[in-house]
Amino acid sequence: MTKPNGTVELSISGGVASLILQQPDRMNALTFDMWRLLPQQIARAEADPDVRVLTVTGAGETAFSAGADISEFGEKRTEPEAVARYNDAIREASAALRQTRLPTLAMIRGICYGGGLGLAMCCDLRYASSDARFRIPAGRLGLGYGFRDIALLTHRVGPGAVAEILYTAAVIDADRAKEIRLVHKVFASENFVASVNLEVAAIAGNAPLTLRAVKTALLAIENPLVNRSVAEVDDAVKACFDSSDYREGQLAFREKRKPQFRGV
Repeated sequence: MTKPNGTVELSISGGVASLILQQPDRMNALTFDMWRLLPQQIARAEADPDVRVLTVTGAGETAFSAGADISEFGEKRTEPEAVARYNDAIREASAALRQTRLPTLAMIRGICYGGGLGLAMCCDLRYASSDARFRIPAGRLGLGYGFRDIALLTHRVGPGAVAEILYTAAVIDADRAKEIRLVHKVFASENFVASVNLEVAAIAGNAPLTLRAVKTALLAIENPLVNRSVAEVDDAVKACFDSSDYREGQLAFREKRKPQFRGV
């Protein structure tokens, strides 16, 4: 069956929601409609009570995403009103991914440039294949990067690395990306999907309420715009200790078996 092009596909299986950027003939460049669709698909994943982890990847093997689809700029990113609408769509998509209650993981193969890299940086974890390449070419395109974008990037990798990435507009390979904390792990390209799926399955197999409490705390710490309080974090932690999953975890430990968590 032919996959749709220029869209964001959502699939859910085994407690894992997978967002797939679908425009492989343009290296999964993100159209205006794809940016607008992302928050809707994230909301669908959040609404499923069985989903424990959200992953983001690009269709095919050559690219996570080459960034915003430049072919649309003449129509959708020229006049001030159009620029504002386009930028709003990017901001809303990025906020939805960054602020979701679900643990998030970017699975990065091949090209990860510009807005694609920005989207990956909104995820909690970023795993790359050994052939992945990273770049923010704004300096070669005359684009400006706003405060929120640079603040997020600086929070992730530090000001020195941000200066390197944005001043040079150079291509960064996977090893260098790991060195400067753009990504957390690098796997051989030939078994990348299988390796990352094992990591994702391990996360999805952990206690959902614990994952939720950790994510709540991370959001409260790193993103004050979400307006979460310490009390909300405390409530999430209390929910863990009050849960049947907490009792199941202790029992499974004593019985030397894998726990069966239900999120209650």
